Amino acid sequence: MKVSLILCVLTGMFLHPAHGHVVANFWDSPDCVKFFYKEKVPELGASQPNVVRLCQRFLNTYHFATLYDTYHRTAVYSAYIFQTSNGGGRESRWFVEPQLVNPTWSSEMEDGYKLSQQNPSIYLGERQALNEDYTNSGFDRGHLNPNGHHAVPSRNATFTLTNVVPQNPTLNQNAWNKHESKLTSLFNANCHQAYVLVGAIPSSNNWIVKNNVKRVNIPEYVWTAYCCVDQNGRPIQSGAATALNTELNVVVERSLDEMVNFLQQFSDAPVDELFSGQCRA
Repeated sequence: MKVSLILCVLTGMFLHPAHGHVVANFWDSPDCVKFFYKEKVPELGASQPNVVRLCQRFLNTYHFATLYDTYHRTAVYSAYIFQTSNGGGRESRWFVEPQLVNPTWSSEMEDGYKLSQQNPSIYLGERQALNEDYTNSGFDRGHLNPNGHHAVPSRNATFTLTNVVPQNPTLNQNAWNKHESKLTSLFNANCHQAYVLVGAIPSSNNWIVKNNVKRVNIPEYVWTAYCCVDQNGRPIQSGAATALNTELNVVVERSLDEMVNFLQQFSDAPVDELFSGQCRA
């Protein structure tokens, strides 16, 4: 009887794998798919080879979702729900995703330096960017999902390199930063809840190169899109923006429909809507 019970438990474990940080679909975890308005996951990037779905987990809690391109070693997009900041400084650590190294490793993001020290014989950067890739590259570690759009500890969780792209310093520290601050004011003033997508469009052949190896693609554009809802979950406002990732330092604001048309230029597959019903009332 005891043997049978043990076998049943073991069988159940294999038939029902735990929901980890890397998931086959965002729907695998209700705590992850909630970051998409009405749980509508966009088709954008879904058919690309080399993409993985990350439920960004920190301190045993999911904080946002990222569709990550392991070839370019940058995110296609991150999806999150805006939070009013409760203060807190910048993280001193840069996290990596252990399950992109070994699927049996921790489902929580971990300090990349600490993880490398614990596993000196294992290279962590085969499928993701590492902190040293950005060192002396001339590019900022540009957050897609910005830390300023979150309260602690979600703020800390944004400091994962799977949520970062090489961003032109002039753009990152000026026009794009101002746009993020503008969205903060808009969301705090007008929205009961704001669902946001922030992404990057890879360049054709512009990379951070280390030791003659193409390590991290330098995006041609960064972009953002949002859907604001009232206390009943009804859409009340939406918008989007793009910026060429250069010293041009200009942010172009767009409607969601214009954003879809813009993204379609860089996609072989239909982009379709970014939010359920394109966030229309």
